[in-house]
Formats: sequence, C-alpha cells, structure tokens
Amino acid sequence: MGRFGETLIQSAREAEAIARGDLAPAREIPIEEIDVAAIRKRLNLSQDRFARRFGLSPATVRDWEQKRRRPDRIATALLRVIDHAPETVARALEDTPSPPLRD
Repeated sequence: MGRFGETLIQSAREAEAIARGDLAPAREIPIEEIDVAAIRKRLNLSQDRFARRFGLSPATVRDWEQKRRRPDRIATALLRVIDHAPETVARALEDTPSPPLRD
C-alpha cells in the first residue's frame, strides 16, 4: 500500500476514535446559528423575493428557515452581510451577471 493509502487508513482510525470519544479532535469549528427568517422579515421580503434579490434558491431559503438545512460558512457570511448592508449586497449582485437559479 502506498503512503496515501496508509494516511487515509490512519485518518479513518482517528475519526473512529473521535466518534467513540477515545480521542479529542484536533480542533472544533463552532457552527454559528443565523436566523434567516428574522433577516428576511426585517427586510419585509417574502421568501421568493428575498431569494431573488440576493441570488439564492427559494427552496434553499425555505429549507434554512424550516431548519431542514443549515447555511454553510460561506452562506452564513453572506447572510450576515445582507443583515448589515442589504442594499450594498443587492447593488453588487445587480452588477454581476449570474446564471439562472434552478430549484
């Protein structure tokens, strides 16, 4: 077995030990909770209008609000910027052509 295979097996063993509680993870990245519905409501937008205005999928916005999914770190950062400077984000996105979204 090559070096990559050995490293992969060792990583899997470490992951298993962490899952069992036998080994502490090297680091933990806290997951920031963000209230997407509250941001959207402060902006007085429907889910569909919020999604269109900020280049998001309406289905994704619904999933976030209904807690079926959580925004990843990049989406969380975007949502925080939207919360603090929605007009700036909207203007920036208007100036940037993007492909149509699909649900």
